[in-house]
Amino acid sequence: MTDNGPVDPENLRDLLTEDGRALLGGLRDHDPAADLAVATRLRRSYDAGLVSAALGQARLRQRAVAKFGPDDAHRMYFTPDGVEQATRTSVAAHRAERFRALGVRRLADLCGGIGGDAIALARAGIEVLAVDRDPLTCAVARANAEALGLADRIEVRCADVAETDTAGYDAVFVDPARRTGRGRTFDPEAYSPPLSWAVTAARRVPFAAVKVAPGIPHEAVPADAEAEWVSDRGDVKEAALWFGTRPGAVRATLLPSGAALRAASLPPDPSVRPVGRFLYEPDGAVIRAHLVAAVAEEVDGGLIDPTIAYVTADERRPTPYATAYEIGDVLPFNLKRLKALLREREVGTLTVKKRGSAVEPEEVRRRVRPRGPNAATVFLTRVAGSPAMLIGRPAARD
Repeated sequence: MTDNGPVDPENLRDLLTEDGRALLGGLRDHDPAADLAVATRLRRSYDAGLVSAALGQARLRQRAVAKFGPDDAHRMYFTPDGVEQATRTSVAAHRAERFRALGVRRLADLCGGIGGDAIALARAGIEVLAVDRDPLTCAVARANAEALGLADRIEVRCADVAETDTAGYDAVFVDPARRTGRGRTFDPEAYSPPLSWAVTAARRVPFAAVKVAPGIPHEAVPADAEAEWVSDRGDVKEAALWFGTRPGAVRATLLPSGAALRAASLPPDPSVRPVGRFLYEPDGAVIRAHLVAAVAEEVDGGLIDPTIAYVTADERRPTPYATAYEIGDVLPFNLKRLKALLREREVGTLTVKKRGSAVEPEEVRRRVRPRGPNAATVFLTRVAGSPAMLIGRPAARD
């Protein structure tokens, strides 16, 4: 069992034995660069196949720490696809809390994978049926429920989700596979199962959520669904279609704070105005949800360009939904001029952001060669249709 090799039920069974658990426990802080030496040492006491399986699983656990945290990751079991495709704990916990707040007590988790969402749901006090058609994935999910002390709340069933009867459940959660033999797919009907099937399954129960790609077009969102985009520490992680909540609404949720920007429907586009003293960079979830106008209204600002998701205002108004920068210069795009300004101001730490510009930040840094003790942020963008450079710094926090 390696992080890029085959994983099979026999390897998993070996790892669940007393010897397997002991081996894994001793590899928690293992350095993969030392695999050969460690394997040679361990094979003096353990079967060679078990040692290979444990070393591979230790690497998968280390990769999983970023999603599950060290405590859970080093108790759980993984497959390479399971690590890559599982929902990170922060997002799963947010969704589980939404279901709990809706009064959900029994939920069918369709396409449950290795159990990331089922674990969060069970910890929220919800009884979960986790369904997946892959026998190995189901075996890993059962092992994870047992390892985390949640086996009494999670039933894992190896079956086709299309043949699963969800009658009697308060809710369903569907996480279709968004990969084909050719890689990631952006066609919702190429999901497995297709989005249309997932939506039909969602409508059969009082509440449901269907996980979709963050880039789903707004026109593909069913009229009776609430669309939610979720970011974690500024990175957009997923989108979900909620049924039984607020039909037609849009929502951007920012983790770990849990701040949520909501609108009953898409707001009209904000006005365009000259660049003011402050520039606001909306969170990616806000942009995906098409709620930049709501941020503009909150800070009493407008757009710098009708096609660019930067908001500008004359005053600093704190908002959890955007990062504020104080702008000192608004100039036509010109790298020679930028280089001269940075040299004059002794800027050595340069943050380059771009939106609506074909120039890459790495190319800018290579060309301007920043040197000095000071720091600055430059935005490569468009202002009223023209290429521009905005030079400033993060605004002081109130």
